[in-house]
Amino acid sequence: MKEIALEVSHVSIDYRNLMHMSLHQSFAKDKVKKIDIIRAVNDVSFSVNRGEILGIVGRNGSGKTTLLRSVAGIFQPDEGVIDTKGNRVSLMAIGIGFNGNNTGRENILKSGMLLGCELDYVKEHMERIIEFSELGDFIDRPVRTYSSGMYSKLSFAVTAILDTDIMLVDEVLSVGDERFRKKSYKKMEELMLSDRTVLIVSHATDTLKKFCDKVLWINDGRFMKLGDTEEVLKEYDAFMQLE
Repeated sequence: MKEIALEVSHVSIDYRNLMHMSLHQSFAKDKVKKIDIIRAVNDVSFSVNRGEILGIVGRNGSGKTTLLRSVAGIFQPDEGVIDTKGNRVSLMAIGIGFNGNNTGRENILKSGMLLGCELDYVKEHMERIIEFSELGDFIDRPVRTYSSGMYSKLSFAVTAILDTDIMLVDEVLSVGDERFRKKSYKKMEELMLSDRTVLIVSHATDTLKKFCDKVLWINDGRFMKLGDTEEVLKEYDAFMQLE
């Protein structure tokens, strides 16, 4: 019997948006600020076995990234349970997790600790991360001085080099310049074929067909289908043609 690495049970996630009111309205006794609640993920359930690669598809705004970030523990679901079975989880997504006032080197240490890695382990892999990121002397400068490309390179390098049990990938294969993108894609191939459990959000059908054991399709936050990669992608493509 296959071992389950991740189980998501009846998960729903809401976004709360405080409706804009003027200063005068906010002080009026008969006026109450309205909260607009958007259900980004609605009663989604699935499980992933150890070593499986699960693709997640859906049109923009379907809740894919929200779901991935909840699995990563960035925020808690409003309903349901996400059980990572004690596994260490890393989210490979651009623009998350760095303190702009800290140097690249300091952010590597903090990011590694947040991933559940021992400090000595992170230090042991420090030079490999720096080398892969190609930041050179900038590694000891504050991250707020980085360009978006430099930030992306460091973000990718940290998650790619530090070993975790479950890797969450959110459309990150366009980082840096053309040469770095090719290197990143090669590294992603290596990681996804290393018997690691992977969830990957992508619009790149060829990538999903190449790597994924199965695909989850969600639409407007709702579960649509989970199954064989080719079968689900065929139905999803047909659905998108009708949109």
